[in-house]
Amino acid sequence: MPKYMDIHRNLKGKKLKDVAAAHEQDLKVQNKHGVKFLKYWVDEKEGTVFCLSEAPNKDAPTKAHKEAHGLIPHETYEVQEGS
Repeated sequence: MPKYMDIHRNLKGKKLKDVAAAHEQDLKVQNKHGVKFLKYWVDEKEGTVFCLSEAPNKDAPTKAHKEAHGLIPHETYEVQEGS
């Protein structure tokens, strides 16, 4: 299944614990959208969050995020993992 990296910007003031709570909400709805959220990274200083997922298409992670907590990514990229 393809992997996607989505980027959420303009989240200044959000802390790792806030993102962890949002990620838990993602996990609750991911199956409805055929998504498997794998990992996330947070840059608290810049207010940016990066989410890695497996999904059937580019729109599925965004739909899951929207349903889970309403934080829509600004960008989404299909990615391939290197070593």
